[in-house]
Amino acid sequence: MTRITIAKGDGIGPEIMEATLSILEAAGAQLAYDEIEIGEKVYLAGNTAGISPEAWDTIRRNKVFLKAPITTPQGGGYKSLNVSTRKFLGLYANIRPCFSLHPYVSTKHPKMDLVIIRENEEDLYAGIEHQQTDEVVQCLKLISRPGCEKIIRYAFEYAKLYGRKKVTCFTKDNIMKQTDGLFREVFNEIAAEYPEITNDHWIIDIGAAKLANAPQDFEVIVTLNLYGDIISDIAAEIAGSVGLAGSANIGEECAMFEAIHGSAPMITGQGIANPSGLLLGAVQMLSHVGQTQVAEKIQNAWLKTIEDGVHTFDIYKDGVSTRRVNTREFTEALIANLGQVPQNFPAVSYQENARIQLPKYERKAPKQKTLQGVDLFVHWSGTDVNELAAQLKALSSSEFELALITNRGIKVYPGGFPETFCTDHWRCRFMANNDTTATKKGLIELLSQAESAGIDVVKTENLYAFDGKASYSLGQGQ
Repeated sequence: MTRITIAKGDGIGPEIMEATLSILEAAGAQLAYDEIEIGEKVYLAGNTAGISPEAWDTIRRNKVFLKAPITTPQGGGYKSLNVSTRKFLGLYANIRPCFSLHPYVSTKHPKMDLVIIRENEEDLYAGIEHQQTDEVVQCLKLISRPGCEKIIRYAFEYAKLYGRKKVTCFTKDNIMKQTDGLFREVFNEIAAEYPEITNDHWIIDIGAAKLANAPQDFEVIVTLNLYGDIISDIAAEIAGSVGLAGSANIGEECAMFEAIHGSAPMITGQGIANPSGLLLGAVQMLSHVGQTQVAEKIQNAWLKTIEDGVHTFDIYKDGVSTRRVNTREFTEALIANLGQVPQNFPAVSYQENARIQLPKYERKAPKQKTLQGVDLFVHWSGTDVNELAAQLKALSSSEFELALITNRGIKVYPGGFPETFCTDHWRCRFMANNDTTATKKGLIELLSQAESAGIDVVKTENLYAFDGKASYSLGQGQ
């Protein structure tokens, strides 16, 4: 018997959780449940996290969490509980299988069968944002080598375990050469350790277009957090419906399983919701806890129900479907099919002991780190960048000299174009004189002089070289 934590969530959450638990019980799943309250009620009671400390204790004790969709109230101050759960519990890998149910569910891609493995803890989802001037806000994109190594190695181990022959990496490293560049660099390093598995790389924009047009060309896709969030919804939708997709969130100690769709308040209480997404998340959960035979029984019965044409309103189609059913009727039909296998889909078979265990990350020897310059981000409402440059060049520093000014990333000094539109947010790059190594003391001196001159520095970013290699981006047009 495995004890798990469940949360019924908001909107249609309680309806599809009830259906899912009924199917799990009928299939003989050996599970015991601790239920917690999360989501909208907790938020509106004044808890901006959407979850109580006691609920966290329950999740951490049981290690396995089956969660229905929740509603995050609109407006500022409420943090995404999904993101918080993934990061607090170290759930670094999001796994979303996306496959076609042709001809029973409408799709233009009858041979689609791929898995998207998304990094789950980093990227822009760190949620670190600041307003810096009247006109400009920023969001920090954080990518770490440990984060890259864990998710990429997981993708190759997943492909190896399930007999998939290719792993594809999606990045935007032609633009974000430091962050996405690190992800691709690590991908190339780890891919070399799996010569039996083909690997390739696509820039995210054309890769997403290729995915939408020819998903049958992909088997496993591994990518960063934001890209993975977007393309997994695209893949689920072109496979047939976002409402049919479940996902797993896997960490070294804990795991969370869920549907990828939201709480669908527009159909709440009507009894017509499709429980398939949460149910397939629960199937992944059963495999994770070692109850593979029950997982197989449920998924095969689900496939049999789909090919029987017993469909909820979201996938019902005249001439293909045989019965339009509500949530309860779909659940009953699936339970009646337990023990049967589909006739036109391949029967599902799960491997025992399929949990992927990665080696602990080993920190590399530190590189030699030298300070080469500093970017001062300045709030200035003028329009002639030469005036700003004159003020900055007047700062007398024994270590730094003005090298560059950009606005929204594009070089505007020296040699900028008058056609370039500028905001009130300026990146002013100072480099060490004569390419010597700068010091923090010199940086503090520079900031002190800027303050005395009335220059509003809203942020600084030190410019470092690691083992002699500059590790910061150039200005666009530099």
